[in-house]
Amino acid sequence: MVHQRSGAARSEGAHVDETALIRAAQAGDSAAFDELVRAYDQSVLRLAMNLLRSPEDARDVYQETFLRVYRNLNNFRFDCSFHTWLYRIVTNLCLDQLRKRKIRKEEPTVLATADGTLDRMDSVQEERGDSDPQRALFSGEIRKKVKETLAQLTPRERMVFELRHYQNLKLRRIGEVLGTTEEAAKNCLFRATQKMRAALGDFV
Repeated sequence: MVHQRSGAARSEGAHVDETALIRAAQAGDSAAFDELVRAYDQSVLRLAMNLLRSPEDARDVYQETFLRVYRNLNNFRFDCSFHTWLYRIVTNLCLDQLRKRKIRKEEPTVLATADGTLDRMDSVQEERGDSDPQRALFSGEIRKKVKETLAQLTPRERMVFELRHYQNLKLRRIGEVLGTTEEAAKNCLFRATQKMRAALGDFV
């Protein structure tokens, strides 16, 4: 069985097994394809949930991702890792969703990860009644401002910012995932960070 791990954490043996699975799936082995899905399904859903913060949209992206993998697996030529190729599909679908929201000027209010917990921007523990009320108010205002600013970024700026700060991907990997260069990803992150700092000027 292929276990769900990050690309960097996989052993050489696991990499060989995954390559064999991919080749078997490309040859029409449905059991091998099902094994690939099981290896990555939770990470795909979690990424979509964290980027879109909408369970409904995330599930749509999840289903469309593996449908596209099924349709295009024969086009995978091992010129990048399967993990990078898969993340590229997910992020492109998420970018499409974010662009649609920009047009509709909408932002979902339900913020959750795949395991049902609040995403990292809301992961700060709520202050208890006996805590400093001014501090609780200040923390709440910061979280609200961060969400508002993320919604105002361009879809690509938001994607790069979230992949870097909430998915902890390196800029080189972000560039690979988005089909661009590390330098382009760095410049995009810089623009997003500048906008975030400008918006949070009164809070930091």
